[in-house]
Amino acid sequence: MNGPTSFSVAQQLDTLKSKDQYRQLPPVKHQDQWIILNNQKLLNISSNDYLGLGNETQLQSQFLSYLQEMPDSAIPKMGSTSSRLLTGNHSQLPLLEAELLDWYKLALPDAQRGTSNKAVLVVNSGYHANIGILPALAKLPLSTLILTDSLIHASLIDGVRLIGKSHTHCRYQRYRHNDLTHLTSLIEQAGNEVERIIVVTESIFSMDGDRADLKALVNLKAQDARIELYVDEAHAVGVLGHNGLGLAEETQTLEDIDYIVGTFGKAFASMGAYVICDASIREWLVNQMRSFIFSTALPPITHCWTRFILAKMSELHPLRRHLADTSLRVSQAINSDSSVKALSVNTEYQSPIIPYILGDNASAVHKAQALQKAGFYALPIRPPTVPEGTARIRLVMNAKLSHKDCDRLIEQLSASV
Repeated sequence: MNGPTSFSVAQQLDTLKSKDQYRQLPPVKHQDQWIILNNQKLLNISSNDYLGLGNETQLQSQFLSYLQEMPDSAIPKMGSTSSRLLTGNHSQLPLLEAELLDWYKLALPDAQRGTSNKAVLVVNSGYHANIGILPALAKLPLSTLILTDSLIHASLIDGVRLIGKSHTHCRYQRYRHNDLTHLTSLIEQAGNEVERIIVVTESIFSMDGDRADLKALVNLKAQDARIELYVDEAHAVGVLGHNGLGLAEETQTLEDIDYIVGTFGKAFASMGAYVICDASIREWLVNQMRSFIFSTALPPITHCWTRFILAKMSELHPLRRHLADTSLRVSQAINSDSSVKALSVNTEYQSPIIPYILGDNASAVHKAQALQKAGFYALPIRPPTVPEGTARIRLVMNAKLSHKDCDRLIEQLSASV
């Protein structure tokens, strides 16, 4: 392409490079918990494969054996070829949704299991869920106020933006990160004309690794019948809770949350996502959620693999315990380092995501390069992904990391660039 557009793009790319914000696709290869980059073997501390299942060859062999035991007619196909509303609603999808609902109910107190009216809808990704659910809800003829934590994921921000200006009965405000006082104030300021207030948060925040106070949010909801809670559990599913259902399970707030979004692309080592919501809302989403209606369904073989992992998820306590132990070990070492710009000092386990704040972009890039030279696949996270002045290394622990690996990482983090 030649002409003004080509010249303008080149200029803008040069600007990104000058700000240390230029990104490139890395030519990586995977080998167990290692990344092979430019013929160098690096310990992977950047993946969201929290339980280390993504490169578990023994698990993959078990799955292949499982497939071989099926009659040829039952082996899941490699492609779905259409959306779920056409011919893509293959047999693996209803089975997966039913098993997810059983998994959910397993985590409920006995008294709630028989009375729950929740249902599950599986979609193609967490991004598809978050850009589709809120716009679909906005189509309901209710005067709506959407209040979002200021650090929600980009997919949720895009979901709010897609509501657009056509729905004049729906408006949007942000509350300061994890600031329940500010959120309460915004709710109190909502006029009587507001019929519905949707509070949107992540349970584990993807860049800072800290937790939302779900119990406090549930208590707030109990004080105002207009409030509905939307919680993205993407980084907590598989990681937290006795059965791996996330922070909502750990805090015993599952039934109090109106929309729980979870993903299979992280701790599940698969692809896809789901929303747990009221059964009638599920049907509304099937009819109104554009990212669901107009997307080809994922391949049946992918959902079969997800079901295979789901069947094991409740029993993976040892992996979750080890992950918590190593994550806390590294987090406490970073918090004790006076040279690090810690967001907050946590003495208890938060999540496997540990932000190592460097501040400016150049420092984050240089530290990532130093860690890679030392044998760690670490990547710099810079604005606009994170706020200005908080460029960082996003350290991500996984259950394959040993205590020895963590000690070596701590040693390299404390070393000067």
